[in-house]
Amino acid sequence: MQTTQFDRILRRIATVLSVVILSLCLIYISTGILLSFYYEPTAGGAYRSLRMIDNEVAYGWLFHRAHDISGNFMIAIALVQIVVMFLGRQFRNSWLTAWISGIFFTLSAIGLDWTAMILDWTQEGYWRFNIELGNIEAIPLVGTLLREIITGGGAISSLTVLHLYTLHNYLISIAAVIFAVVHLAALLWQERQMYAEVTEEPIQLREASLVES
Repeated sequence: MQTTQFDRILRRIATVLSVVILSLCLIYISTGILLSFYYEPTAGGAYRSLRMIDNEVAYGWLFHRAHDISGNFMIAIALVQIVVMFLGRQFRNSWLTAWISGIFFTLSAIGLDWTAMILDWTQEGYWRFNIELGNIEAIPLVGTLLREIITGGGAISSLTVLHLYTLHNYLISIAAVIFAVVHLAALLWQERQMYAEVTEEPIQLREASLVES
């Protein structure tokens, strides 16, 4: 399939967005590490520790806000990235690594948001998570088991907060960084390939004109 100028523009936009995604991911991870020095992953203690970070720790409110904003923007830009890559036909075999890593990063970003739902231990987060647990429990065969694994016994407690904090900090965050780096590297490699194609086209045209003459 021939690459058009429109495809090339979309691929360039995808590369720029991948840089933004990695930057937001690094901001999210770095601010999360700073918050973890003061955060207490227990029922009740989570709320108190976050209020302390916002009101007592120097620039704590700034890091907390930056953490929340970067997390929300990661999801939004990752979804935009998927649309851009689809329009640029970057789901084909030659773009498989960039396409798959972009999808998995989007899922990781959504997973980070989902696991952070109850980490602030507010009423809104508690009841939202309770509704999510009801949806999980409705899954045939494995729903009840998944609820018990996530909550650590079925009821929302300090163990639930600890489980989600572990998933959030040590598993999904690391996966998100890896996918963001792989995604950017794959797109940069494709940028080099695209640049090589563009520079080869005039040479091929000159050679064809010489042969015809």
